[in-house]
Amino acid sequence: MQKRIRTQGKAVLLSALRGALTVCLLTAAAMAQAATQVEGARLWPAPDHTRLVLDTGAQVQHNIFTLSGPARVVIDISDAELKTSLSELDLSGSPIQRIRSAPRNGSDLRVVLDLKESVRPRSFVLEPNQQYGHRLVLDLVGESAGRSQTPPQPTLSDDPSGKRDIIVVVDAGHGGEDPGAIGPRGTREKDVVLRLARKLAEMIEAQPGYTARLTRTGDYYIDLRSRTLLARRHNADLFVSVHADAFRTPQPRGASVFALSQRGATSETARWLARSENRSDLIGGSGGVSLDGKDDTLAGVLLDLSMTASINASIGVGDYVLRELDDVTRLHKQSVEQAAFVVLKSPDIPSILVEAGFISNPDEERNLGSSSYRDRLARAVLGGIRNYFEHTPPPGTLVAWEKRQGNEGGSYRIRRGDTLSAVARDNQTTVGELMRHNGLSNDRVVVGQTIRIPAS
Repeated sequence: MQKRIRTQGKAVLLSALRGALTVCLLTAAAMAQAATQVEGARLWPAPDHTRLVLDTGAQVQHNIFTLSGPARVVIDISDAELKTSLSELDLSGSPIQRIRSAPRNGSDLRVVLDLKESVRPRSFVLEPNQQYGHRLVLDLVGESAGRSQTPPQPTLSDDPSGKRDIIVVVDAGHGGEDPGAIGPRGTREKDVVLRLARKLAEMIEAQPGYTARLTRTGDYYIDLRSRTLLARRHNADLFVSVHADAFRTPQPRGASVFALSQRGATSETARWLARSENRSDLIGGSGGVSLDGKDDTLAGVLLDLSMTASINASIGVGDYVLRELDDVTRLHKQSVEQAAFVVLKSPDIPSILVEAGFISNPDEERNLGSSSYRDRLARAVLGGIRNYFEHTPPPGTLVAWEKRQGNEGGSYRIRRGDTLSAVARDNQTTVGELMRHNGLSNDRVVVGQTIRIPAS
């Protein structure tokens, strides 16, 4: 009897051991199958860096380091396996000569970039968006990028007296791995705004006394701080960032113009004061005031004054742009809105952000995809820019010189939203002078009314 019990006990134990072994084997197989797959790859060459993006099935842990002789960047990805061909990537325009990959430590993946030149790598992971899933991003920054802080000289006209061009930097939002908003028919914001920005820059460049520069000329991403830095390096008189709005429902529509909010100005002032390398930068562009050597109190006062002037100028040019856009499309808001957008945070360059319409609205998505409609939008923005600078041209520019030569006065036709005080401010005169010059008994004006502007 006891022998039979012992035999049954052994059988139960063996059965339990076999079950445990089976569970372990199944668990090991499941863990092997759970390796995150690298499902795709894209390369985005830009003028100052190249971005390599790896599509991953889930968020991954990774490590990067560089090797020299020859120059290489090594990417180790934990618990991952390659399910795409990296050899098919077009490496032209990038510092990468060849990409190699191999398993490492049984479960990890190693990717090696053989380089033509040394770079400074930086990496991060991105969460899924409308177009892509989880991604591992590697930026290869040229060794010389960002070293030169000497801004280019302002663009001058051929006139030897130094009547320089007004410089407008046009920024196409998003780009590269960042598609921006996506319309119901799949139209990507980054594509639409690049075409619109190119057209606007082309129209500005065709104007006597104006020069246009683009922050990006192709499908690549520039971080937000670098966009404002580019404007500063070009000694810009105006920065215009072009975007397309979106909402979770298709009903909202219309164009908008934004300037920096006071909250954004306050945070940027604090940031500038906290970073000692900013002290050598100029406030007011070429020939302006340097913060170098100023104590925090004086530097703070100078920054506050510069920020206030920049915001006021931004709202002024935004008003002119809105008036022109009103003739082309519906306006989402009738006045310039203010927000703490990073691209608007230049302390000495008037900066506006133009939302050309709601790409999430099917009608406006279709319009934004039309080259003729984009031409009309660009012409409207140009009209607003020109109207602003014709009334308040930067000193030392060809436009300012021409205004002085034609200071015999002129006329202005009242448009919706105009006030006599605004007309007086834009024409550098007073309400009283306008009333006397036009025989007005009060400061009320009506749409369509022509106001004669006195000589300056």
